[in-house]
Amino acid sequence: MNIDYKAIGARIKARRRELKITQETLAEMLSVSIGYVSQVERGATKISLDLLARISDVLKCDISQLVSGSAYNGKEYLSTEIFQKYERLTAEQKRFLLDIIGLMLKEKQ
Repeated sequence: MNIDYKAIGARIKARRRELKITQETLAEMLSVSIGYVSQVERGATKISLDLLARISDVLKCDISQLVSGSAYNGKEYLSTEIFQKYERLTAEQKRFLLDIIGLMLKEKQ
């Protein structure tokens, strides 16, 4: 699995802006430089899991929201990723997937 640091950075930036927090304020709260926050938001640098967890705390969101774009406990968790992959399937593969989902749902009941 490849980690999309640009997407993670874009989500951090969007959430920061949503909360009306400046890069400078975020940098101060994390004890890092403004330049580093800028690099993270542009996906120009790899971010450690520790820092990502701290950012999610500061931005008051689940870390999974920053990584995948949806919260693990949210209704739409991974729906975008699933739909994108689903769109690339053939009709036969879609039918097979539907059968698998049906089996999975029967097991839960």
